[in-house]
This record gives sequence, structure tokens and C-alpha cells, in this order.
Amino acid sequence: MRTSQEYLQKLAGMRPNIYLDGECIGRDHPKVVHASYAIQLTFDKASDPEYSKWLTTTSHVSGQPINRFNHIHQSPEDLLLKQEMTRKMCNLVGGCIQRCMGADSMNGLSVVTKNCDLKYGTDYHARWLKYLAYFQENDLVAAASQTDAKGDRSKRPSEQDDPDMYLHVVERRDDGVIVSGAKLHNTMAPYSDELLVFPTRALAKHEQDYAIAFAIPADAEGIYMIGRQAFAPERQPNLAAPYPKLADIESMTVFDRVFVPNERIFLNGETDMGGQLALTFALYHRHSYCGCKPGVADVMLGLTALLADYNGVEKKDNVRATFADMISVAELVFAAGIASGVKSFNAPSGTQVPNIIYANVGRRHAGHNMYHEYECLCDVAGGLPATLPLTPEYNHPVVGDFVRKYVKRRADVPEENHYRAYHLASDILTGEGGAALLIAGVHGGGSPIMEDIAILGSYDINGKKKLAKFLAGIEED
Repeated sequence: MRTSQEYLQKLAGMRPNIYLDGECIGRDHPKVVHASYAIQLTFDKASDPEYSKWLTTTSHVSGQPINRFNHIHQSPEDLLLKQEMTRKMCNLVGGCIQRCMGADSMNGLSVVTKNCDLKYGTDYHARWLKYLAYFQENDLVAAASQTDAKGDRSKRPSEQDDPDMYLHVVERRDDGVIVSGAKLHNTMAPYSDELLVFPTRALAKHEQDYAIAFAIPADAEGIYMIGRQAFAPERQPNLAAPYPKLADIESMTVFDRVFVPNERIFLNGETDMGGQLALTFALYHRHSYCGCKPGVADVMLGLTALLADYNGVEKKDNVRATFADMISVAELVFAAGIASGVKSFNAPSGTQVPNIIYANVGRRHAGHNMYHEYECLCDVAGGLPATLPLTPEYNHPVVGDFVRKYVKRRADVPEENHYRAYHLASDILTGEGGAALLIAGVHGGGSPIMEDIAILGSYDINGKKKLAKFLAGIEED
């Protein structure tokens, strides 16, 4: 397993292809290194006895110790430990731990490559297993590259005026394919080793060129990463804190006639399997959300309770009701993830697959309540998070005393503690990272309608109708 320094050293040696602030930058750029903080923790904590139970496991392929983020789940216990790990790591950074995208993609590929082989006699699973061995041996970080630009939403991929609105094969060669298009909303792609690319939706039989899945180095020729950063406001050193270390660079990842060799292609034209892979990745990622979103909710509840305490209103009935509301959301989502793991099933590949209903119900519940959790924090915090003077003013020799005086609430709590709590609320409610996390909380892993589709497509509604008929005494042939 790698250290965070080894991870950063490898990034530094990759070809610069990240476009940020109007420049093409390398992965040793301070902003990229800063954005990778959450990923660095997944390496550092793997050797920490307090966290190694969750962050390390044994590869079912090599029998060697590996990072759990690179593991292919083999049992319900694996799914439960992954969910617990995600919650604990999100607690450490105050938001998305980011590396789960690669883990969920690899597990989805494990299931679908085998299913494709069984149906069509292909050899994708063997290719993928060889890639998995390389992936685990080098302790790699991968970004999921799934969501296409989509263009005109009323048209299918093959009906778009510009075919690049969905990534597709533009040329087939004996040794591989050439693809063009773009993948949007690629969290942490600029500081990943590899991109795992696969379809975003169900495909028609004639849309074979869009049914393509592969792995490729993130700095391959023809790949352009057009970034957008989400950083917390910079603080002066005496008021440094863990939360502002959390950052993210999202990528609009363009594939401009990119060559993919055969050995890294895991689907190629099997349209039904393309749709299956899109759904299977989403299923794993929604199960991850059942750990991630409770982890973020822990932070939201803790800060809401802290501000209520500092304001002297923690014991008020309406505030306590707010706490109960926030707890119920977090723990129901986590419980759904537990149920999804316990009620999981083993696929032909040997990979453990979360229960579809429980994972989607958990993710749906989290998404529908994301804005409500922010509302709860906002209600208790009041307007100060939006207008709080920042650290240069807090430290200013002329106005600093005023800032410290007027952020104070309870007399027995130090001024600095009041300020730090409100600055955290400001970071979450008004900062770039907090705003990005809010939208990701709704749309990450699929927009809310996709959870509805998954639930309704898998739930036995007719069975419930039969139950109602039985209880009503309705007899039919």
C-alpha cells in the first residue's frame, strides 16, 4: 500500500492536462495538492491503528493487504465495513471523502463484465481481473467518469445533432478503439491516477458505439480536464482548522479522439450491458451515500448543537425537535445502508451486490433532506454566517477587538470559540465547498428521479395489491 507522499509523487510526474484559472497546470500545483487532501487521508489513515480496521483488508485476488477503497466486496460484512469506513472518513474531513467513486466503479465492473461473458461469451472479466491486479498492486486512485453532456434531453444518444454529447467510439482498430465526447461532474478526476469510463444510461440496440467501458490513465493524450475548484475561504494561521483543508476540483473531462487499447476495454458494443453497468455503478454509489451522507449529517448536527449551546438555546423545545429531526434523517439513511448490506446478494462474479430497494431508499431519503439539513443549521445559526468578518479583520489591530466582542454570545465561552464555530457555519453555508456539497447531495449518484425509477422498477407493487385483495376478500382467477 502507498503512502500519501508516494501518491503525490506519482501525480507530480503525470502529464499536465488540467485547465484551471485560465492556465494548464500540473498535478504538483498547490491547488491540486490542496484539493487532494481527502484522498491523502485515505492513505495516511490506512496505517493508523485507530482506522486500519476499516481502511485495510485482504485482496481476494492476491491474498495481500490492500486499501479497502480498492477492494471488491465478497460478503455482506464487506459492504457494512465499507459503509462504516465512509462515515468515519467523512467525519474526519467534514464532507465527501471522494475515493469511493473508484471503489464503486470497480465493483460495478466486476459484476457486469462477468455477466457479459456469461451472456455473450466475451473475455471482459479476464481483462478486468488482470487490470484489478495491477490496480490493487499499485494502490491506485480512480475517478468515475460516467455522466455525459447529454445535449438535448428529449433525444437519445444516437439522435443528438452533435454525437459527442455522449462519449462514443469514433474509430475501431485491431488494437483498440478511438473515442470522443466528454464526461461531466468528474469529482477528483484531476488528482486521480486513472479514469474509469462507462455509459450513463440505458441504450438502444443500434447504439453500440455508445456502449463502451474502459480504464485509462488520467493524463492520456487527448484528455483535457477543465476544472472548477471548491475551496473554503483561506484563514490566517492562528485560526487554522481541519475543515478548510477539505477541497475539491471538479472536472469537465474532454476526450478528443483518445485511443484505448483492447486490454483496457471492458465493454464494447453490448448495449444491454452498458445500461446494466450504469445502474450497477449507481447502486454501489448509492450504498456508499448511505455512509457518506450520515457522516456529513454528523457534522451538520454537531455544529447546529454547538451553536445552539453557545447561543443559550440548546434546551428550547423547538431546538431539541430540530436535533431529533436531524438525527432521524441521518440514522434512517444509515439504517437503510445496513439493511442493503445485510440483504445483499452474491453475483456470478462472486462480488457482493447491495440490495437495490434499501440502497435506493436510503439515497433517496438523503437527497430529499439535504436542503432541510442546511435549513436546520441556518435556522439556529441565524444570519451571521453570511456576514461574518473573515480572519484578517478578526486579527486586525484596529477592528479586531470589535469583531471578537460582537460575535460573542455566552459569557463563559471564549470569544475565539464563538468565532471558530460561526466561521465553520459560514464555510458550510456560504463557502464554495459547502455549496458544491449541497448540490452533490441531491444529484450525486443520480438525480432523485433515478432513485424513484430504481425503486419502482424493483419493488413488488403487484404483490402488495394481492395482499390488499386478500384482506378485502376479493377473489380473482
